[in-house]
Amino acid sequence: MFDIYTIIFLALAVFIFIRLRSVLGQRTGRERPPYDPYSRRDAAKAPAGPSDKVVNFPGTAEKPPVPETVDATEAETEEPAPARWAGVAEVGSAVANGLDAIAAQERGFDVQHFLTGARSAYEMIVVAFANGDRATLKELLARDVFDGFSAAIAEREQRGETMQTQFVGINKVEIIEAGAKGRTAQITLRFLSQLISVTRDKNGAVIDGDPEQVADVTDVWTFSRELGTRDPNWKLVATEAAS
Repeated sequence: MFDIYTIIFLALAVFIFIRLRSVLGQRTGRERPPYDPYSRRDAAKAPAGPSDKVVNFPGTAEKPPVPETVDATEAETEEPAPARWAGVAEVGSAVANGLDAIAAQERGFDVQHFLTGARSAYEMIVVAFANGDRATLKELLARDVFDGFSAAIAEREQRGETMQTQFVGINKVEIIEAGAKGRTAQITLRFLSQLISVTRDKNGAVIDGDPEQVADVTDVWTFSRELGTRDPNWKLVATEAAS
């Protein structure tokens, strides 16, 4: 048998339950959607970046460009100057000073990554020239250098000649000049490589090179890039060959 107090408490509980349900049990249409733990992960997988025919010289695009107003001493890397170019240039040499000038304008510059990219670019350019691949050359060469390469390919094609080049290896790459003039950086490299190269006439006869002989080749190439820009790619602006 219920007494008066039990009835009052029951009525109060029913009243509170009805009020809570009226507030919390309704959907307004403005609720946030359920959290999807994979949404960010999928977004991170979206492809981005330059054409796969462009050789990125790593280390330059990963950090923002240095503003024009940044003092050169502020743009220098934290690594002590004597160790910065170890294995690449002697302290106090013209090459080291030139690399300092480049790094002063672009804090993301990494000479080892540059050399890795230069090796790849060198091999791609040599093979593309032999194959007459103008599309690849256009992405990697400055306009006047491309025009020279393209003209040589056209002359070869007009004579009905074909060229085959096979890389055996790149024995050494060294920086022989470096510097910055205004915002334009230039680095000159000496490549010591071994390759098999042969040119045949329209009848297939060998007119230059030897298909079974490994030749030692020395090339001196200069790459250039505008510092402080978002384009990380260096382009070939000058070539010189030596036997």
